Amino acid sequence: MTRPFDDATRRNIAARCAGFARLPEDEPAGSLKRAAVAIALVEAGDGGNGTALLLTLRAASLRAHRGQWALPGGRCDRGETAIDAALRELHEELGLELNPNAVLGLLDDYPTRSGYLITPVVVWAEASAVISPNPQEVASVHRIGLDAIEHAHAFDFTAIPESTRRVIRFHHDGGIIHAPTAALIYQFREVLAGRDTRVAELEQPVFAWK
Repeated sequence: MTRPFDDATRRNIAARCAGFARLPEDEPAGSLKRAAVAIALVEAGDGGNGTALLLTLRAASLRAHRGQWALPGGRCDRGETAIDAALRELHEELGLELNPNAVLGLLDDYPTRSGYLITPVVVWAEASAVISPNPQEVASVHRIGLDAIEHAHAFDFTAIPESTRRVIRFHHDGGIIHAPTAALIYQFREVLAGRDTRVAELEQPVFAWK
């Protein structure tokens, strides 16, 4: 299903986010640190007028999770809300400057094996928005059409011997993207379909546990 990058799509997604029954926000358990990511919606830029989300490949020089697929985001600074952090990280990583009016909604917090509690923030960037990746943090930035995440076979689940929980995988362009990124995108896909699907128990591969 192609979603044109226009005001009708923006209003439709905002309504879906507003209708999503987000789980109550709790204080992070144990040693978990608060973090936020942006599910940033942009024009697909492929010659059509579809809507896409931004996905980055993390720079190889980063200390943690180098070379992995990720949504733009990072740890919340002291006193920051999830929205503040997501917008700041968008600007720091991609040069994309948005204000709180661009926020369409929030998804469920997701606890990671590496010690974070991530809040996904859905934002809308106008067609005129300029994206300028910071090479110290981002190796490349990609526009993933919403039709790709809504494809019937975009996601699957597998098992690993180290956990009793299902591992979620997002299949894209001949490769595999794992949780936490895959889990957050999957929940957003479900929100687009009007479903309140939980993802906190979906597992990450062992290489993402550190």
